[in-house]
Amino acid sequence: MKVAIIGGGAAGFFAAIHVKENYPQSEVTIFEKTTKILSKVKISGGGRCNVTNGTTSIKELALAYPRGGKKLKKAFTIFSTQHTIEWFEQRGVPLIIQEDNCVFPKSQKSQSIIDCFLEEVNRLGIYIKLQKGVKAIKQVDKVLELEFLDEETLLFDKVIVATGGTPKRKNLEWLEKQNHKIEEPVPSLFTFNMPKESITELMGIVVEETLASIQGTKLKSKGPLLITHWGMSGPAILKLSAFGARILSEKAYIFNVQVNWINIINNEIVLQELKEIVTTHPNKFLSSIKPFQLSTRLWLYLLEKIDLPANRKWKEIGKKGLNKLINILTNDLYSVNGKTTFKEEFVTCGGISLESIDFNTMQSKKVENLYFAGEILDIDGITGGYNFQAAWTTGFIAAKLN
Repeated sequence: MKVAIIGGGAAGFFAAIHVKENYPQSEVTIFEKTTKILSKVKISGGGRCNVTNGTTSIKELALAYPRGGKKLKKAFTIFSTQHTIEWFEQRGVPLIIQEDNCVFPKSQKSQSIIDCFLEEVNRLGIYIKLQKGVKAIKQVDKVLELEFLDEETLLFDKVIVATGGTPKRKNLEWLEKQNHKIEEPVPSLFTFNMPKESITELMGIVVEETLASIQGTKLKSKGPLLITHWGMSGPAILKLSAFGARILSEKAYIFNVQVNWINIINNEIVLQELKEIVTTHPNKFLSSIKPFQLSTRLWLYLLEKIDLPANRKWKEIGKKGLNKLINILTNDLYSVNGKTTFKEEFVTCGGISLESIDFNTMQSKKVENLYFAGEILDIDGITGGYNFQAAWTTGFIAAKLN
């Protein structure tokens, strides 16, 4: 049996290895369009490669996917985060689970993951062909004919497409021609640009417990927020961008973000905390007592934003001052104009619609013996190892070639 894997990324390699293990007599070839393999693995997690997430709850795991979570629930019972951890560790790559549940190689180097894959490919005798992009696929009797960009055509018994996410719809046209439904690709996981906001002067500050929301929508996200020299980033913002990928695209990335800096929704609790300061430290300056453990720079910035002098005493701010403080702490507003994506690390919302796939096998409902794995599918997760886990799980199931 001849099997082609289209795409030399995470899902492609994982699928290729499992095809060869499942069918030792088969001839398996990975075809990669560029000159590089596993490039996203190399740079992910700042070069450390966040291979999966440490959560063992499938229900919790599925919630990390703005698209595809429901379908993945069942798939994760077949190949879970625990299976991923065992798989790498059995092959000599010890992993560590951080406090935030992100899982990295103990070496803190993505090269450990790449080396593991290359060793497996060599051990199993899997072929790798670089600069070999596919431009068309068609069914010829029971086999599949691939036409490559260099005009060569080859026949295969089975084909797994694992070309990754793409920001351009035209890159999916060769699959659309086979009647696969395409969900329009738009960016997911991006940071917010705020060219008109002076908060960017506080770049580098991380606020651990925030609640961010998009004005005029139901989109909300909790977690750490990072102020950058171009705007805002960090888990709270990235999660918001992932769940709001389509909505924010429709808004052409021009919208307002509301920030609750203290992640307390009940204003009465906030008022009590501020009144406590007034009672306990009436003669202290606003600048010297920072509520809710805010950083000095952020606190002074917020005071200036609502025209409360830093050298005013707490006993002098009155009811009006307290209301201003409550509002800025729980409902601060910033205008966003544009986004920044992570170049090679981009994650795409969209791709091959899950309606076109039998998710039990990852086989196309339109073309027999054609399978899909990884981000080419309309599946994407938030940051934390979830996108790689979806690649491992779908690659593992596709490789059964059922």
